[in-house]
Amino acid sequence: MSAQSVKIDDLPIGRFHLKIAGLTFGAHFTDGYILGLIGIAFTLLSPQMQLDAFWQGLIGASALIGLFLGSLFFGWISDKVGRQKIFLVSFVLITLASVMQFYVETAMSLFLCRVLIGIGLGGDFSVGHAMLAEFAPKKHRGVLLGSFSVIWTFGYVAATFVGTAMLSLGDDAWRWMLASSAIPAALILIARIGTPESPRWLVNQGRVAEARAVVKKHLGDNVELDETRSSENHSGYAVLFSREYRKRTAFNCLFFVCIVMPYFAIYTFLPSILQKMGLAEGFGTELMLNMLLILGALIGIWCTIRFTRRGFLINAFIILAVALFLLAVLPGSAAWLMVLVFGVFTLVLSAVSNLVGVFPAESFPTEVRASGIGLATAVSRLGSAVSTFLLPVSVAGIGLSPTMGILAAILAIGALLSWAWAPETKSLTLSQACKAQSPVEGGGVVAAKVAASV
Repeated sequence: MSAQSVKIDDLPIGRFHLKIAGLTFGAHFTDGYILGLIGIAFTLLSPQMQLDAFWQGLIGASALIGLFLGSLFFGWISDKVGRQKIFLVSFVLITLASVMQFYVETAMSLFLCRVLIGIGLGGDFSVGHAMLAEFAPKKHRGVLLGSFSVIWTFGYVAATFVGTAMLSLGDDAWRWMLASSAIPAALILIARIGTPESPRWLVNQGRVAEARAVVKKHLGDNVELDETRSSENHSGYAVLFSREYRKRTAFNCLFFVCIVMPYFAIYTFLPSILQKMGLAEGFGTELMLNMLLILGALIGIWCTIRFTRRGFLINAFIILAVALFLLAVLPGSAAWLMVLVFGVFTLVLSAVSNLVGVFPAESFPTEVRASGIGLATAVSRLGSAVSTFLLPVSVAGIGLSPTMGILAAILAIGALLSWAWAPETKSLTLSQACKAQSPVEGGGVVAAKVAASV
């Protein structure tokens, strides 16, 4: 390596890094926007289509079901054919299916449209996280990957305001709401044209000359890429469940699902939940919680920089479990205390959600990175689809408080799993992070690696 050369992991943040981040963040803004709109659309859609609790839950979970399918399929395909192709195809599907929502006439047709949207988003999540991780410098990787949650939250909150403003358009306002997601999707699709392939993926395929050309064109003549290929260039889900990776795979799937099950279940039906809790005073409480979602996401970036990944995750799970348990047992007369606890829950949940973009991308090697991210995303979306579908059914059957208690138990399980299996990947290069062991596996190996690398 020449005196002036620098490794790709040691680069400062440049214009190209910000461009890739922006193009990747677009999927998360669109996802938040799509999921945020459906709750408001239900206020018009449910009486017009005469939806019962079953169909409300199914349509509410439809995009999440699609995310499950898309993450599994496109993540696996991306490890075989490359990141760039899926980076474009996913948003073609999202754009077309978004427009199709305007013309639906039945609950089933709306369900199918939103499943297609979810398939596109699931594929994009798998590929986008992998691509950004493979371009990002070590020092800034956690911030860039963790920022996904911030952008998702902005999309979710933007949907709340857009949807509320569109309510005045009449009985068919829900059609315009849902179809409006085609606008950001189309803009992102156009901006992604010309995006290069991941050089790390190209190296792993033996296409070293192409990888060098990508690095030279987009990152500079003096930038060097690790050109070491995996000694066993296998890909697919068999690798993820091999002895070497199965505990890492289990951790990423399970911690992810324990975060998103309460998140999507509660915030998909937030207006009706606040009403049942006696906290729906106009738009005030909902607005405050949406603002706390944004603030929490921003705080999460700071926490990702300031604290260890492992410590941040475990402590957040504990706080969330306690807060949701309190919401389950507090009497309705303690409205001000319920609002306070709900605010803390919202803030911490939004903050720790940053880690769902960090841990999976740092846990798997290049040959199975998109598959690993895709599997973790798929399992999380399956879990959140189940919780979103069951929430209105559970509330109607056993009541709101027991339902909140069940979600609190899921968060407590997340704390235990993280304590047992969460690795520490902060301050490691991408290749080192993929080899980091959990405390149970490594007996302190992670701490030694982190200390040596700082």
